[in-house]
Amino acid sequence: MNSSASSRPSIVVAELGPTNTGKTYRAIERMLEHGSGIMGFPLRLLAREVYDRVTARVGEGRVALMTGEEKRLPPRPDYWICTVEAMPTDRTADFVAVDEIQLAAHRERGHVFTDRLLHARGRKETWFLGADTMRPMVQTLIPHASVKRATRLSQLRYSGHRSLKSLPPRSAVVAFSADRVYELAESLRRLRGGVAVVLGALSPRTRNAQVAMYQSGEVQYLVATDAIGMGLNLDLNHVAFAGLSKFDGAEQRDLFPDELAQIAGRAGRHLNDGSFGTLNTLPELSPRVVSAIETHRFPAVRNLIWRNSALDFSSAEALLDSLARAPGHQAFTRVERADDFDALKDLSRVPAIQELATGQDRVELLWQVCQVPDFRKGLFGQHVALLRETFLQLTAGDGRLDPVWLSRQVSPLDDVSGDIHTLMDRLAAIRIWTYISHRPGWLEDAGHWQERTRSIEDALGDALHERLVERFVQRAARRTSRRFVRATSQAASGSDSPFAKLGLLLSDVPGADGAALTEEQFVQRVVDAAHEAFEVDALGNIAFEGEPLARLVRGKDRRSPLLALAEPEVWTAGARQRLERRLLALVRDLVTEAMGGFPAEALAGAGSSAPTRGLAYRLSEGLGVVSQGEACEQWRLLDAEARARLTAQGLCEGHRFFFVADALSPQALERRCMLTSLFQQRPVPKGVPREPVLSATDVAGQAARAFGYEVLGSVALRIDIVERLCTALRHPHGERQVRALLQELRLEGGTRARVLRELGGPGPEVGRPAKRRRRRRGGASSSSSERRGGAPASSPPAGHPKAQRSGASEAEGHLPGHGAGPRS
Repeated sequence: MNSSASSRPSIVVAELGPTNTGKTYRAIERMLEHGSGIMGFPLRLLAREVYDRVTARVGEGRVALMTGEEKRLPPRPDYWICTVEAMPTDRTADFVAVDEIQLAAHRERGHVFTDRLLHARGRKETWFLGADTMRPMVQTLIPHASVKRATRLSQLRYSGHRSLKSLPPRSAVVAFSADRVYELAESLRRLRGGVAVVLGALSPRTRNAQVAMYQSGEVQYLVATDAIGMGLNLDLNHVAFAGLSKFDGAEQRDLFPDELAQIAGRAGRHLNDGSFGTLNTLPELSPRVVSAIETHRFPAVRNLIWRNSALDFSSAEALLDSLARAPGHQAFTRVERADDFDALKDLSRVPAIQELATGQDRVELLWQVCQVPDFRKGLFGQHVALLRETFLQLTAGDGRLDPVWLSRQVSPLDDVSGDIHTLMDRLAAIRIWTYISHRPGWLEDAGHWQERTRSIEDALGDALHERLVERFVQRAARRTSRRFVRATSQAASGSDSPFAKLGLLLSDVPGADGAALTEEQFVQRVVDAAHEAFEVDALGNIAFEGEPLARLVRGKDRRSPLLALAEPEVWTAGARQRLERRLLALVRDLVTEAMGGFPAEALAGAGSSAPTRGLAYRLSEGLGVVSQGEACEQWRLLDAEARARLTAQGLCEGHRFFFVADALSPQALERRCMLTSLFQQRPVPKGVPREPVLSATDVAGQAARAFGYEVLGSVALRIDIVERLCTALRHPHGERQVRALLQELRLEGGTRARVLRELGGPGPEVGRPAKRRRRRRGGASSSSSERRGGAPASSPPAGHPKAQRSGASEAEGHLPGHGAGPRS
């Protein structure tokens, strides 16, 4: 992610402007035009939202999610969606973006954003997104950056103050403490029947369920903290402030106008205008503040928070000194306080730790321990005591945390009883252990602890969502928020649908608290399920845990099938929305599988040359396979570097086709046939794609190539077999392989001759078994026999069992791994 990763300077773009300008949307689109990318966001809730959006575009197999407590790492991700602190600084990517860069002025977290502004660079392109107040800083620190002003897509107007009772539908009320949020939510429940709640301390699981309930229209009001100000996309028409001051970690202070604007700007999405105001318990906003918010004009940021990143690990004292080093630029202000620095100061005074933290490795480990976040935000001394014990265990014995001690810390948190406050406290505590479980080398069985802490957090999140719904949504207003088992059981009484059966089956499946699964719990299981957990048959039916869930339906082309839930009336609107988004990501994975993993969408972006874009587009249309005649011109125009890059992505220049090697694997061909059958609205021809040779009448015309076959005379050969035959025919010693293939395919007589002729072979005699001839005394040599098409005298004839075994072994399998490299 550093600029030193490339000899050519990265293009740096700063998209600065108010909320609802489409900055994040454009950055995501730009990233997907590159082959790889890393994006950093200020909140894990926002990172998870963007992760869901990107996976719906390209599939989960190509996207990693990295936050302090949640890591989803497929084997070979192209795109990384992260919190800013979790951005992998040791990894390079074509595109890098950091959102809400104005947080570089934040007194506690700002130094991380400043570091990314100074050092995070993509190989080709880097974007910084944020408020226009950062313009002078960006121009000063990155003189070559292209600074663009983003214009808001809709108008934002002040509407004075209102009572809770007079708030219009699709409103959010913003408060700055959890207690005040609950108080307002209770009042709105009594007045309006139901409300969703969003706080930064919620788990992504709970927050997603609450937001889905609001977005789907099940409730019309939202009560939140300023967590909604950081880019969360909500369909809001009005934002009402229930407070104008907050505790920022050091003191209770009034919010600055630009902070108010960041929150108020959530009202009005895309082209819909929005309004903001205060509750009637507060005074009117001053005309100066109102004007600043409506016109998006605020004082420029003049100082960024900075902390030295060149740390000295020779001793704890040296580390403290290097962290306290003053900045060398007048634009920077040294960070006043940070939890990790304070923890290091406290721990470095402990005699037991002074004795152990003597070498560079130990001091570096101590610093890593100090960086464990205090999610509980309670007594700091309690957190330091936990860090002390953690460090002492990591420096004793086998250098791992004691599983018995770890279990004593984690087990009490595995309890979903209690009220909202109790569950919130347990959620905060388990987040610490989830974070620790993802530290490499700290635990004996890290995978087990990662799974356990995540399952506890999920269970607590589900329970918290249930408590929030029970408390803040009246029963009369919850007609569509029924327990999942009850809803499907009712459906089952008058329906013999397969999905009604699923509801009955699930009535015996325990949820997190031992009871039957609720709708929210089942939907979350689907959302969290790996790609392999879904079953997709040849007709495009999608099943989960053995029961129908959805089906694919015809889209605008083979690459864009649409989705239809089975029994959609069973689900509440919020559940439908979340299921459809997860299944859309699955569909993208299926299309990517059919293309052999080829990143056609990224290569077709504006960052690629015109020939590369053209070739990528044709390969995308052909699901990883395109004929020589269609693509040879683009291939000819490519330079050596572009060809090498495409070859590294698996593209092969065959004799009749350009193809992605893995697109001709059995699994990819199965996906190709499913997508083709779906789009053409015709059944897959019998034998496709298992049989390597079919009658041409079974797959005629353009349908043959669409299903992965090439018509040659009276037969249709699968494309991988065609390329193998072509390769063997052009190899100086490929005659034996040709004979073996033809024998394996059972091609005889005129059919064999026609196939060889169309593939450019030397003649029909190549495929015929050689006749054994008695050598004449003083007659022709064995080499002349070979020239006439016979086998060498020292080799067994084509019909001999030994030759058949050799030919069969050469003919087994598909093209990849059998001479299918780029053509010489």
